[in-house]
Order: sequence, then C-alpha cells, then structure tokens
Amino acid sequence: MAGGNNVARMSPRQRMINLMYIVLTAMLALNVSSDVLNGFNQVHDGLRTTNLNTEARNDVQMRFLTELYEKNPAKAGPWYEKGMELQSKASALCISIDSLKWEIARRADGEEGKPDEIINLDDLEAASVTMLNPAAPKGRRLRENIEVFRGYVAPLIPDSAKRSAVLNLLSTEVRPTPGTVGKTTWEEKMFDNMPAVAAVTLLTKLQNDIRQAQGEALSSLITNVDIGDVRVNELNAYVIPNSNMVMRGGRYSANIVLAAIDTTQRPAVFVNGSRLANDKGLLEFTAGSVGTHNYSGYIEVARGDGSVERRPFSSSYTVIEPMATISPTMMNVLYAGIANPISISVPGVPMSAVQATMTNGSLTRSGDSWVAHPGKVGSEAVITVSAQIDGRSQIVSSMTFRVRKLPDPSPYIAMKDAQGNTVHYKGSPKRISKAALLSADGLGAAIDDDILNVSYSVVSFSTVFFDSMGNAMPEVSAGASFSQRQKEQFKRLKPGKSFFISNVKAKGPDGITRDISPMEVALN
Repeated sequence: MAGGNNVARMSPRQRMINLMYIVLTAMLALNVSSDVLNGFNQVHDGLRTTNLNTEARNDVQMRFLTELYEKNPAKAGPWYEKGMELQSKASALCISIDSLKWEIARRADGEEGKPDEIINLDDLEAASVTMLNPAAPKGRRLRENIEVFRGYVAPLIPDSAKRSAVLNLLSTEVRPTPGTVGKTTWEEKMFDNMPAVAAVTLLTKLQNDIRQAQGEALSSLITNVDIGDVRVNELNAYVIPNSNMVMRGGRYSANIVLAAIDTTQRPAVFVNGSRLANDKGLLEFTAGSVGTHNYSGYIEVARGDGSVERRPFSSSYTVIEPMATISPTMMNVLYAGIANPISISVPGVPMSAVQATMTNGSLTRSGDSWVAHPGKVGSEAVITVSAQIDGRSQIVSSMTFRVRKLPDPSPYIAMKDAQGNTVHYKGSPKRISKAALLSADGLGAAIDDDILNVSYSVVSFSTVFFDSMGNAMPEVSAGASFSQRQKEQFKRLKPGKSFFISNVKAKGPDGITRDISPMEVALN
C-alpha cells in the first residue's frame, strides 16, 4: 500500500495516465509544421508550371516531327509512327496519374475535393487508402505501369548518357533506409503515411518525369531522321535533371546536352559563367537553402568551318525540407457518460457556416465549440464536418473515434490546508494531521488528472483499524460520510499510526457503480 513511486506497485490506472502523458508530449513534439505543408503547395504550383512548359516543348517537337514526315514520309515514317505511339503512351500514363490525384483529393476533402486546392493538407490516410489498399493496389499498378513505360522509352534513346539519365529519372528502385527492417516497396515509400498535399505533389513530379523522358525520346527520334541540315537548324539545349525536387542536404544532378549532339564531339558547357569540369555535361552540387532556384548558361559547339556557336539554356530546381510524419493512432477516444468537448473549424469558412454530425451518439454546438455525447461503449463514432462553400453544403472532413467507458476514479479525503483552501488527501506516503482527519466529513472520489476532471459519488466504504494485537477492526461508513463509530476510532489513533480505507464503491456520471482502489491514511 505504501509503495511510493515503485512502478511495480503502481495501479494500472496510474500507469495508463503516465503513458498518456508520454504519448501526448510526443504528439505535440512531432506534429507536422503547417509551414512545411504550405511549402508543398508552392512546390506543387511550380511543378504544374514546369509540366505545362514541358508539354508545350514536347508539342513543338511532335509538330516538327510531323512536318518532317509530311516532307518525306518514306524516310521519316518509322520515326513519326514511334513518336505518335510515344505520345499516346505518355499521355495515357499522365491521365491515369491525374485520376489518382483527383481520388486522393476527394478522399481528403470530400466529393468536391480538387488536387490543386487541397484543404486538408495534412490528411495522412487519403494517399495510403487510395494507393495501398490491398483490395485495389493502385500504387502497385502505377509502379508497374511506370516500369513498363521506362522499358519502352529507354530503347528509343540511342545515346548512352541520355538513356542512363532517363532510366534514373523513371527508376522505381527503393534504396533501403538506414535503421529499417524488411523490404520497402516503391509505393509504400511514396504514399505510406504521406500527407495528401505531399502525395499529390509527388504524383505531379512523376508526371513531370514522364514528360521529360518523352521529350528526350522525341529529341532522339528527330535526330534519327536524316534529312540534310534540319537537325542543325533545330539545334537546342536541354537540361535533363534526375529530379526537379531535392531534399535540403541532398545532391542535385542533371545532364545538360544538345538535342542533336554528335556523340564523338562533346561541347563545352558553361553554367552561371563557369565551365563544367567534365566533358559529359553533368552538373552536380549540394543543395542548400529551401525554395526554387534558377540557373542559366550556354553550350559552345564547333561548326564545320571552325567557328563556334553558342546555344543558351536555363532551368530551375526546387529544394524542400526533409520530413517525416508520425501520427498517434491511439488517442482518438471519446468517453461515454460525459460531455466530450470537440473543437471543429474549417480554414477560410466562418463558424456559422460549419455544421457537424456524429454517429453512435449526439453532437451539439456550444458557441464556437462542440460537445460530443457518445453512445455504445466499444463501438466507433464518426464525426463528419460539412461547410457552406459557394452557396452549397459540402463535406470537408471526417474523423473516427473509439468510444470507451470512463476509467476508475481515485478516492480522497477533502480537508483544509493552512491557508484554508480545500485540498484532496489521496493517502500514503503523504501524511495528515489528526485534527485535519477529524474535521473531514467523509470520502470523495474523482478523476482529476488534468486530462479528465470527473467527479464520482461515493456509495459506501469501510475503514480497517488494527489493535495492539494486530487484529483487524473494520467499520462501515454511513454512505459517503464517516460513521460515528469510525470517528470514534479516529479519536483513539495515536500519532504516526495509520489505517486503511477499502471496499470503496463509487458511482460515476455514466451511471455505473464500480469498486475502486483502496487507500492508506497515515497520521503525522
């Protein structure tokens, strides 16, 4: 009974409270920063612009290949047919990725969700449920489609350096992360516990990779069309990065090449005024500050007459913070029998335009707050939030809670301290004076751990005293109050002695009467 801080003697309830404090502290410390999530929005907008530019460039190349075919169908025909097939496969793959982005957005924000305007940026389930559902493994099928497209587009690029860059760009190989156990698939690394806005951004980046691979293959197809000096007239400089997205501290890698370059003669490449140290056009450096960064330069190529021609280029790369998302899954709990305060808000929508409903219970508004009264213990309760947006109501979010019964309270003796304030004495190892004990009316019970503050009504209890021979002398209370016989025993207690309060029965606001832990009372 007087075990002090010995964990082995700690009650299950107290150990549960300690564990809840640890989990709550971890949850507050590891919550994803809203600045990081908003940063993904900026990255996504940049990638969308890059995709539009890349598609426009590919359209220009396809139109040029079409013109070559129209001028000389016999010579350009095979390359034109491959270009049309390439365009069809790349577009089909990008359209399928678009459908996945819409599905993630709608799972995160409801049926009106849009991938370019995600509201629940930190939704950690939308991407996982959409892409990693074993019944409909869309993530696995996406990986397989990418691998098929990668195997199709690589043979279209004869230059080994360019082909290697494209193979790296579309690689689905997953390098094991230090400290992890077991094999991780590409789709798990991409979408497991990934915020909705991050998953959509990664899918947009994947579309960018596909379009860049398509552009490089189109350039090779045009190069293969041997029609006089047309290739020289259309000579352009292109930047082929392994990725446009780089974690801070990671390495940025890109190949800067001419579309119709002669592999036997490498040009000189200058970036921001400095010539690259290698002759393969490989640009590498360590990424620094977060954000989008631009760079430019030119390529010098020797003409047949000995003169040198310069071809300018420009590109950009985006640096994002490394991040991990850790979400506690055991804290979404509602307690039956009491009013559970709930905070509900929708960014950008006034509280008067926000509504919420609840299954397995009732949900009522109290000013700008809400109060949940769950029903059946052991079942789940789902709170669904809707808002009036653009004149009509739409569902914006939902969350599932587990309904549990209230934990057992702790017994206490209410007494006055030296300043006259009421304090709760909860037993040994603390001691009280005999005068404080005699002034107390009876026994109370409550959960007062600053997480739940719930009062219980004591129905009955017993006190157990021991005489000089060690014989136990139990006395029964008068409900929640000390009986007259118990008070007489208090008067006969000597300083330093103690007694026990046991067989405590208390009734909570949920209407359940339960037996709670005993306590030892020790006198000064």
